Amino acid sequence: MIRFEIHGDNLTISDAIRNYIEEKIGKLERYFNDVPNAVAHVKVKTYQNSTTKIEVTIPLKNVTLRAEERHDDLYAAIDLVTSKLERQVRKYKTRVNRKHKGQGEQEAFISEAQVTPIEPTAQTEDNQETDNDIEIIRSKQFNLKPMDSEEAVLQMDLLGHDFYIFTDRETDGTSIVYKRKDGKYGLIETTE
Repeated sequence: MIRFEIHGDNLTISDAIRNYIEEKIGKLERYFNDVPNAVAHVKVKTYQNSTTKIEVTIPLKNVTLRAEERHDDLYAAIDLVTSKLERQVRKYKTRVNRKHKGQGEQEAFISEAQVTPIEPTAQTEDNQETDNDIEIIRSKQFNLKPMDSEEAVLQMDLLGHDFYIFTDRETDGTSIVYKRKDGKYGLIETTE
């Protein structure tokens, strides 16, 4: 069951707002066979220009779901952030269910037939190297987006990679998060 910790900056969280958030984000439970015992950290902030920002972080066993949205209407922002979280769950569950199906384990999420799948965006290729030389068979280019390490770990997990390179929002330096053999995460920060 998902529990909620809802905090407001420059805004008092009324019962109506709390109920709407819990109702909308609580719908994510339908994607799980065994609903995880998780805490959804929700931060709602209003600005002087009446814009509202909502941030939602849900740390689960193998992934942290995180999304944020800004909108003039609080309820529209909640709807938008819920849609983002649903897309992340569907993407992640597709990858997890394929992995577990191949191993003959029970699927962690509700089957594909019950929920509309989203195709994974990351394609993996087998890297083959010979004993004598190293051959680079694929090259990629991408923009480093500013984010914090938690968001980088989320992106890494959603892409299904073992590492993720990003620009650290706080230090403005290039950093790398990676998955360790023990299942935990590591962070490499660059210095000049």
